[in-house]
Amino acid sequence: MRLVLRLAAHEVRLLTSLVRWVARRPHLAGGRAFGYARGQGAVLFGFAFVCVVETFTMSVLLRGWPTLHAVVLFLDVYTVVVVIGLHAASVVRPHLLQADALRVRYAAHVDLRIPLAAVSGVRRELRISPTRRAGELDVAVGHRTSVTLELAEPVSHVTLLGRRREVTVVRLHADDDALLVAELTRARNGSSPFRGRPR
Repeated sequence: MRLVLRLAAHEVRLLTSLVRWVARRPHLAGGRAFGYARGQGAVLFGFAFVCVVETFTMSVLLRGWPTLHAVVLFLDVYTVVVVIGLHAASVVRPHLLQADALRVRYAAHVDLRIPLAAVSGVRRELRISPTRRAGELDVAVGHRTSVTLELAEPVSHVTLLGRRREVTVVRLHADDDALLVAELTRARNGSSPFRGRPR
């Protein structure tokens, strides 16, 4: 039952993100935003287009079986909504550098709060198709990460399915990884990461 509730909550976040995306109201929650969705939009929309083509094709092939046609149509349309919702959630839920923490996010299913006091090191590091290891979390976009955080103490990451993991290394991607590393370094040294309005 708990798993069903977690999946339902994830779907609600996706649909809410679609609304926020259309309304151009990102979920900033008092932090400075660092996006990561720039490189994946074309791929996701390409996949959505393929799904739309498949929907029309199946409509023609199944026109003689109305019940089956209705089921397949629902599944195809739902798939398109989920794919677009994934991109929308990635746009409106960027990484957030807050006064005392970095929130590492990906779409509607990763939101990890890392206290700045727990960060022992941060660097730009491009890794393609990172390999999952014990104590490490890779929040990859397009199978790549560009920023590596080393933690002095473990933080708890809860997966989409509810599994809890303790991690001491977090890798993520940011469109402007150099700026994120510079601002995070400045924040760790006691300077405010906020200059003017959040982006």
